[in-house]
Amino acid sequence: MSKLPDIKTNFPEWYQEIVYKAGLADQAPVRGSIVILPYGNTIWEKIKSYLDSRIKATGHQNAIFPLFIPESFLKKEAEHVEGFAPELAVVTHAGGKQLEEPLVVRPTSETMIHFMFAKWIKSYRDLPLKINQWANVVRWEKRPRAFLRTTEFFWQEGHTAHATKQEALEETLQMLQEYITLAQDYLAIPVIKGRKSKSEQFAGAEATYTFEAFLMDGKALQMGTSHLLSQSFAKSFDMKYQDQKGVMQYPYLTSWGVTTRLVGALIGSHGDEHGLILPPRIAPIQIVIIPILRKDSKEKVIAHVKDLQQKLQSVGLLVHIDVDEHQSPGAKFYEWELKGVPIRIEVGPRDMEQGVVVAVSRINRDKQVVNVDELAKKLPVMLETIQSQLFERAQKRYQQMWHKVEKLANFANTLEKENGIYQTGWCESVACETKLKKHSATIRCVLDSKEFKQCFACDQSSAFDVIIGKSY
Repeated sequence: MSKLPDIKTNFPEWYQEIVYKAGLADQAPVRGSIVILPYGNTIWEKIKSYLDSRIKATGHQNAIFPLFIPESFLKKEAEHVEGFAPELAVVTHAGGKQLEEPLVVRPTSETMIHFMFAKWIKSYRDLPLKINQWANVVRWEKRPRAFLRTTEFFWQEGHTAHATKQEALEETLQMLQEYITLAQDYLAIPVIKGRKSKSEQFAGAEATYTFEAFLMDGKALQMGTSHLLSQSFAKSFDMKYQDQKGVMQYPYLTSWGVTTRLVGALIGSHGDEHGLILPPRIAPIQIVIIPILRKDSKEKVIAHVKDLQQKLQSVGLLVHIDVDEHQSPGAKFYEWELKGVPIRIEVGPRDMEQGVVVAVSRINRDKQVVNVDELAKKLPVMLETIQSQLFERAQKRYQQMWHKVEKLANFANTLEKENGIYQTGWCESVACETKLKKHSATIRCVLDSKEFKQCFACDQSSAFDVIIGKSY
């Protein structure tokens, strides 16, 4: 049981240790790729299950599009291909010979899907068209980090077409809000929503909306984005339809997506010196039962905890029993704390005789003795308490690292040394935005609010308040 790196002074190493020691993922032979193990994949499956239900409930249908995209498709939209060029993986040979046209391994599917949309959309009756797909994509990352930035990752990408720009904007913002609900209500991660600056928005989009998390080391993580593509891609792919007056029009397009990066956001948002802490609503195992086994009572205790498991599962709880006889109870406590299971239940022969168990909350490690007859009522309440405590704890962390400062000169040193959230004013000049690169920072998002009158880097009036931070 080796000690974890210090979470406060060596967060990157702590994060890496959690990914691999908690059994979330393993390293793959291809640089920047990981194998997502069952424990990590179950978290992703629970995210998928919730989000897929919401995607369908909001009128979208799932489809599956090809992994390989003709290189010429990407070149149809100049900003798009320029934005993705450094990250592309390209197939030039297949079947033992050189291809007539290189194929790009999907970095995102706008071009392929818009090619198909152009075939399908001919009349106003075909709109709105709302499609989603769950898929894997490849982007050649320079500095990979498990879950946060990997060469291959998994995601959903929604793509829609609308008759008016207002409808497309409403779609863009609606799906952004669905993501925010997922992040805050299920992952227990507070987020900051806003619009990306022009230099940071999706290549080819008219506007990109984002929701940003700040991890325990004070660095920002773009958790997902929703894009108002407007008509640029429609024009590139000659996507036209006949409106109700018989006039040919270009539809207005959107795209939006979240990835397995959300698993990384969970790891980086909830943990301590003992390991990961998982929000109960997304945890693969909500309750782990550790029977204290002795030779003279082993069989009775195991039978007793199996009965407890069935009763708790019957009320919808996710329960696992650790009956490994090769590990001591202390070793098991260490392992399940590392994995972040919200509640641990300890049961020994004496507890069984007295009709009680010892329940331990992962978030504060408090122990309480609970009557067996009350478990089915008390444990769901404990789980909801842990869920809300995690969100509140993360909110408090945001408050502590959130600074409102007028000038870059006044916060540059603190930003470089301590990371954190910096709200300030911006004149919308690219020249001022570029000055942040010197400090390894970017504008994470543009806010609706306007508290600052002057730009953080010049004497011009501020057009918007922005959030500045260093990112992964």
